[in-house]
Amino acid sequence: MRPLFLKAAATALTLGATVASALFVTAHLKNGSAPLQPPVLNAGTAASVDAAGGTLTVGPSVQQSDQQPMTSTYAS
Repeated sequence: MRPLFLKAAATALTLGATVASALFVTAHLKNGSAPLQPPVLNAGTAASVDAAGGTLTVGPSVQQSDQQPMTSTYAS
């Protein structure tokens, strides 16, 4: 009788957790039509925004340099 009780309790706990998580997710939807990833700026152009008296310039984050290429990332 004891193994049957344990199996029933485990099944009830699993079903309860599944229902609770499903209710939580459906209650906390922000925007169902929102894209999964934000749009990416074109790497060839820079965008400028003037907000609250300051200027923010967004451009490519990878810049070319004269440094030697890294050949190893091993560190002990």
